[in-house]
Amino acid sequence: MSMILSPKILPILMLLASNVFMTFAWYGHLKYKASPLYAAVLFSWGIAFFEYWLAVPANRWGSAAYSAAELKTIQEVITLVVFMVFSVLYLGQSITWNHVIGFAMICGGAAFIFRA
Repeated sequence: MSMILSPKILPILMLLASNVFMTFAWYGHLKYKASPLYAAVLFSWGIAFFEYWLAVPANRWGSAAYSAAELKTIQEVITLVVFMVFSVLYLGQSITWNHVIGFAMICGGAAFIFRA
């Protein structure tokens, strides 16, 4: 349990959870295009409120173990992974090879942030 609460692991788990909320806030409404735009915006704000309660502490506590650039890079890679799963499971859209290759190239570039 203490390993999960470490400043290296807990922020990553919190960023993962915050990205699930944020992905629903940004893209969840696409499944309900008939609803008014103002309703989608207000509902998205409501979801984002909870996302912030995870992301802000994750970055604050994560700064004990990671630089700001590393935290941002972790967040971006998590965003891509969460988005791919969300896109397939929630929106029912397929991920093509060009998506996978493009996302992999972004993740490969992100690896340079962590090189000593």
